[in-house]
Amino acid sequence: MASDSEEEPEQLQYKVILIGNGTVGKTSLVRRFIEEDFGHSYKQTIGLDFFIKQLVLPGDVQVALQVWDIGGQTIGGKMLGNYIYGAQAVLLVYDMTNYNSFQDLEDWFGVVKKTFKGEEMPYVALIGNKSDLSHMRVVKPDKHNDFADSNEMYSYFVSAKTGDGVSRSFNRIAADLSGVVLTKAETDVTAKPVKAEIVSHPNGKNLAAVADTRAKSKPARADPPAPANEEKGPAEIPSGDAGGKKKKKGGGGCTVM
Repeated sequence: MASDSEEEPEQLQYKVILIGNGTVGKTSLVRRFIEEDFGHSYKQTIGLDFFIKQLVLPGDVQVALQVWDIGGQTIGGKMLGNYIYGAQAVLLVYDMTNYNSFQDLEDWFGVVKKTFKGEEMPYVALIGNKSDLSHMRVVKPDKHNDFADSNEMYSYFVSAKTGDGVSRSFNRIAADLSGVVLTKAETDVTAKPVKAEIVSHPNGKNLAAVADTRAKSKPARADPPAPANEEKGPAEIPSGDAGGKKKKKGGGGCTVM
């Protein structure tokens, strides 16, 4: 008979949703994270697509991220609240070369707040996509930071096209939710993806397993992406204290790019 120590470790499951306008790159971000690939042709997501990726974090912490890619046209739909409900992490994605996509996040975030009214808010992150087009950016870093700070959000800059910052950001999110502290070298976790596509579901809120363990760190203040020839230092990437709550604006944070 196998001893308790030989039993398979418990797998933590977290529902992570991506919301934002169409064409901001949500599907490309998910595809880059799940499949390490980038599609050069645009295909609109109708309803939502659903993915699962398994990660093994330091300390043999097993994590399954249920990643929900929600179509941009759902902002006025009746199902959006059902898709959002039960999420442990909500990623608000915008295109840094499209100011309207940034402005419209107020509406997307409003739906999130309405969905969780009277309940604990999930981990919320502001994702500035297309950092490879920083020379064309119209959403300045100060605007990004002010929106993140005023709404107590975590903050990331990424490029789905080049992959810069994508895996690091998702791995950091998984670690924060799990209460695991990652060093920079430990953020490169790879795993075989499992994919299932969903166009619509009458009761999306029942699809995600709700985990009891939550860990949140102070919202990180983001800086613009470094030039390609600039060497990045070996700084550690901290996660939140286990069971902690997001703190009010102030103090230094960690930028993941």
